[in-house]
Amino acid sequence: MKREQSGFTLIELVMVIVILGILAAVAIPKFINLSTQADTAALAGVVGAVESASAINYAGAVAGNPSAVSTVSAACATILSGPPGGILQQPLDASQYTVSGTVGATAGTAYPCTITQVSTSVVTSAQVIAAIAP
Repeated sequence: MKREQSGFTLIELVMVIVILGILAAVAIPKFINLSTQADTAALAGVVGAVESASAINYAGAVAGNPSAVSTVSAACATILSGPPGGILQQPLDASQYTVSGTVGATAGTAYPCTITQVSTSVVTSAQVIAAIAP
């Protein structure tokens, strides 16, 4: 009686391992580079949040909302802190971002606040609109 064997040969298994190794060698550098892109996206998100909060605060000040924050002639670090003196719901994490600059004295004008990402030392600016609270 002849017995049939089923399974993979050693050469087939080695070829699969070689192919998986090649795929891993090509894919790993793409995943390593994602951390830089994630940091850039996080910084862009912070800038967007600051600019949106500034626009909402300015609109509230113009509309006479008593919870609007005065941002005229104020330090950006103070304006971007959390309540009660800042326009953001929560302050920026000081271990991840540093803020510098001053908002000017002309209400309704956008002034740049410099935001630096600590981990990458990337510097960008967010436009903060000067507002006078009612």
